[in-house]
Amino acid sequence: MILQGKRVALPSAPVVHRQFEAHAKATPDAVAVHCAGREVTYAELDAEANRFAHLLAALGHGPGAKVGVCLDYSIDLLVTILGTLKAGAAYVPFDPAYPAARLRLLLGQVPDLALIVASPTTVESVESAAVEVVTLDRLAERLDALPTTAPNVPVTGDDVCYAVFTSGSTGTPKLTAVRHEGWFNLLNWLMIEYGLDAGSNNLVVSAFGFDLSQRSLMMPLFCGATQYLMASRNFDAALAYRMLTRYEIRTVHCASSTLYLLVDWEIARKGEALGRLDYLLFGGEPLHVERVLDWARRPGNTCTLLHQYGVAECTDVASSYDLAGYRPGEHDIAPVGGPAYNTDIHLLDEGLRGVGVGEDGEICISGAGVGAGYLNGSGPESARFTTIVVDGEPRRLYRTGDRGHVSETGELVVGGRMDAQVKVRGMRIDPTDIERALGRLAGVRQAAVVVGHPESGDAELIAFLVPTGEDLAEHDVRTRLLETLPRNMVPARFVNIARIPLSPHGKVDRAALAEAGRKQYASTGADDDTA
Repeated sequence: MILQGKRVALPSAPVVHRQFEAHAKATPDAVAVHCAGREVTYAELDAEANRFAHLLAALGHGPGAKVGVCLDYSIDLLVTILGTLKAGAAYVPFDPAYPAARLRLLLGQVPDLALIVASPTTVESVESAAVEVVTLDRLAERLDALPTTAPNVPVTGDDVCYAVFTSGSTGTPKLTAVRHEGWFNLLNWLMIEYGLDAGSNNLVVSAFGFDLSQRSLMMPLFCGATQYLMASRNFDAALAYRMLTRYEIRTVHCASSTLYLLVDWEIARKGEALGRLDYLLFGGEPLHVERVLDWARRPGNTCTLLHQYGVAECTDVASSYDLAGYRPGEHDIAPVGGPAYNTDIHLLDEGLRGVGVGEDGEICISGAGVGAGYLNGSGPESARFTTIVVDGEPRRLYRTGDRGHVSETGELVVGGRMDAQVKVRGMRIDPTDIERALGRLAGVRQAAVVVGHPESGDAELIAFLVPTGEDLAEHDVRTRLLETLPRNMVPARFVNIARIPLSPHGKVDRAALAEAGRKQYASTGADDDTA
């Protein structure tokens, strides 16, 4: 089974920063960035980025170089990213919100890192780096003396534009490289398919290290709009909502868990700012559609919710679905729709043969978005980039490791991770299936399921529940769950919590939940029930 995306011609050199430069020339006085009360025009941002590109060239860090970026959201961040691209180099985000130990681990995973750009408030986070760390404030005089015109550096669609870290099955983060062609194709698809233009101002709400944040950062600059940045290192729902209320922001890209927080904030305050957006583009983790459906269907809500699917290895987004088409009676799981332009989605069995409609298979992606591979080694994950033959022609393909099927209406439906299944009492179980069933129960706002190990050593399931009101009684939840799930899929323990913890990327922090589960065993004993 292959879902084929529409074929759309790309420029001979599909390079993202060239699109930004065209806007800087056509509308130089338009506002490009708003951050902490300061505004910078397209012409001003272009000039500063050109200076930084010339600096990199003078330092010998041109085409093919990898430039680390450890900056808070700021105008300097965009100057650094655009300047790096203009120099023909690729940038690597080092999120200053990460713990120091995590940053030390990541710093050791980038082969041939040229230098790191930091600020006075972030430089300590990367002081363990084995390469030069520079701050723009100390380079101000040197930058001021450099040309404001674009450097004459040829960049092609096959060149790497950025590389982001993604989890590896061995426990070592993998550094996956994205090509200019893939990034251009993604932004071009979003712009054309959804009519984004100079009025499609955006607010960034996700952490800098997240693959989703890279397109969120560049999307408004690609279509001539204004990028709004929060002067906050970590996600701040109150600040985000104030900005949505105060400014003419039209789009937000975020993880599903971040969307829940924004929706809850709006409902609690009887607001309308979120519902007046043009688009909310979200994904990155299984969607608990019941968390947003009532809000989405409120009278006066004109926002289009785009449920999207993709992986960092294939430029973040491969498919999209307008949630307005979701019908609870027709869909057990909210679909993620059809492919992006110049993208094909394959559903394959273990032998890389296509499966039929409605049959589960591994989701694989081919086309313009497939990245350049992993930059830090040739471990088992590198084999996920492979080649298959389609209609007699070789096709480069990425095996995502996600399980899914194609519905009768031709929509992709993601069932979960193939490697997320756990064995409990000899039976293989996907915790996301249980989370969906819990999410449909009255009184459950959100649920997350992890595996725990009591003193007996046997694996068991622990469900963490965020109630809509009073704490939920364990026996009642278990009884209702048994009406829809077999007994072996019903968790052994149910724990009421105020909120599901989130990682810096805005996704469910399952490591934190697993630690909470261990504390439950320590405090209650291995054989006691937990209410």
